[in-house]
Amino acid sequence: MTDQPQIKDEELYERLRKEGASKEKAARIANAAAVEGRAEVGKRGGEAEDYEDRTVAELRERARELDIVGYSDLRKEELIEELRNH
Repeated sequence: MTDQPQIKDEELYERLRKEGASKEKAARIANAAAVEGRAEVGKRGGEAEDYEDRTVAELRERARELDIVGYSDLRKEELIEELRNH
C-alpha cells in the first residue's frame, strides 16, 4: 500500500492538473466532487487570486506554508511552477 491518497474522480483531477492546479488542490477538488457532486463543489468556487497576481513575498509565504524546500532562491516564475506542481 502506498502513502499517496487515492483520487476519487481521476478524470476531474487530470483536467484540473492540465489547467494548472497543484496536485494538492486538484486532489482536494476531485475528491470533494466525488463525494458531494461536481455541481455542488462548483457552486462554492475559489476566492484565491492567481499566482501571477501575487508578489514574490506572498509566493514565498505560500511555499513556506506548503513545506516546499529551496524556495528562497527561486525567481517568481520558478516559484509559481513549484507551487503549481506541489
